[in-house]
Amino acid sequence: MILEVAILNVRTGESRIFEQIFTQAQDIISSMPGYASHQLHRCLESQDKYLLLVQWQRLEDHTIGFRQSQQYQEWRRLLHHFYEPFPTVEHYELVSTMVSLPDHRIDHPLV
Repeated sequence: MILEVAILNVRTGESRIFEQIFTQAQDIISSMPGYASHQLHRCLESQDKYLLLVQWQRLEDHTIGFRQSQQYQEWRRLLHHFYEPFPTVEHYELVSTMVSLPDHRIDHPLV
């Protein structure tokens, strides 16, 4: 599994419309072969900054399958004009993971 990471700096004042358009555009990327999942996070410190995380089965599913597809042209038309500057996209592979589960303690009265 490959993680695509992009920091998206949206032009000032266009975040609301960007989020609306992204809702449409996510149907494009999620339909691509090799796509596994994605998340879009809004930065708390900078209101026009986002983090896009996309899970792909293989690097080529993104770099070739998506980027060289007709669907990418529509993705680009919908979203790329929002970015200033244009984002750098990087790919990561998992090295280590840990999941924290909720504490399931049961309080027992002292006897």
